[in-house]
Formats: sequence, C-alpha cells, structure tokens
Amino acid sequence: MSIRHGLLALLSGGPRYGYQLRVEFEASTGGTWPLNIGQVYTTLARLERDGLVAPGGSDEQGRAIYTITEPGRRELEHWYGTPVAPTDRPRDELTIKIAMAVAGGVDVAAVLQTQREATMRALQEHTRAKHRAGEGLAQRLVLDSLIFKAEAELRWLDHCEAMAKGRT
Repeated sequence: MSIRHGLLALLSGGPRYGYQLRVEFEASTGGTWPLNIGQVYTTLARLERDGLVAPGGSDEQGRAIYTITEPGRRELEHWYGTPVAPTDRPRDELTIKIAMAVAGGVDVAAVLQTQREATMRALQEHTRAKHRAGEGLAQRLVLDSLIFKAEAELRWLDHCEAMAKGRT
C-alpha cells in the first residue's frame, strides 16, 4: 500500500496529527504494515510540498495538525479509481528463487518445503490475528487478503513440487 495515499485517505476523514495517522494506519491494516513515525512525517512533508496536504495549526497539546487539500482529494479520488496493475507490484522474490533453484540444479524439494513451512506459519498467524480483530472491517479485509494469498501460495508450492517431480 502506498503510504502517501494511505495518509491522504485517513486525512480525508478529517484533520489529524502525525502520530494519530500512524496509529490509524496500523489499525486499518490490522497491524500488518507497521509504520515508522519518521516515515509518516517524511511523507507528510512531501505531501505538503506537493500541495496535497496543508498544516492546519496545532491541537491543544501543540501537535501539528494536517488537513487534506482539494488537490489532495483529487489525487486520492484518482488513486481509488485506478486499478493496481501487475507491473506496479514489486518482483516476486519467491518465484525468482524457485526458478533459479530449478535452473541451478538446487534441491528444489528442500527449497519448497522450507517455504511451505514458513507460509503455513504465516497462514496460522494471520488466521489467529483475524479472530482477534473483532469488528474492524478494514482489519478483517486486510487479514483476509493475507490469508487468501498464503493459501494461494501453498497451492502454487504444491504445483511447483508436482512439476519438479515430473521433470527428469
């Protein structure tokens, strides 16, 4: 997820200060993508430079408050309206690792088993986190996505193993 757009989305709900944005971002993503507070303030500075947010004074405790600007709302609307293309996603390191293991004569079964165990642990952790998430729809959707991706990865690993066994 784009931190830039995530912060704009949160600010579209009303003015907020940096730490509040960090907490709400992490809560919205089920704690699966922790943010460093420095990332938040660096991103806010860039958003301000680009005219997408504006400082809105400070609260009673002296914390700087940020608000989304009209150009920021348009940017956010554009982001929501634009599908995420496969080319926008980073390279899949697991796919590359397995392809290189096959091409390099490495023990592919061992590589697949190591990954399968790690993916199964992640699936179990995500499932437990979903049960703890309670009523937060945003958190449950993020965790469902992680669960579905882990399940798909396990199916793909099974496919890779079957293909590797059939290879002579």
